[in-house]
Amino acid sequence: MTIDSSTAQMFAQNRPLAVPHAAANMSAAKKAATQFESVFISEFLGSMFEGVSTDGPFGGGQGEAMFRSLMLDQYGKAIESRGGFGLSGAITKELLAAQESHKGSILK
Repeated sequence: MTIDSSTAQMFAQNRPLAVPHAAANMSAAKKAATQFESVFISEFLGSMFEGVSTDGPFGGGQGEAMFRSLMLDQYGKAIESRGGFGLSGAITKELLAAQESHKGSILK
């Protein structure tokens, strides 16, 4: 059985929205923030590498093109582990504030 795109879209639109769950503790919120920052850095680097050709005498050809996203993920994690762009602290603060406001709205 195959599902066409309009049927898949209908199922996706009718699916109830998932409510985000609160982080178990501060370390879980920090971990989520650092993971978000490393993904952000990877995407940032991806746009920077789009114009770099993979052919030529020192290029990696198709292999480099295929595995570039994995390389950029590792670059993002390495940059984040050395301080990153400094976003994780602000993201952690916003995550915790959003959870507190969400808790208050559930209790009302």
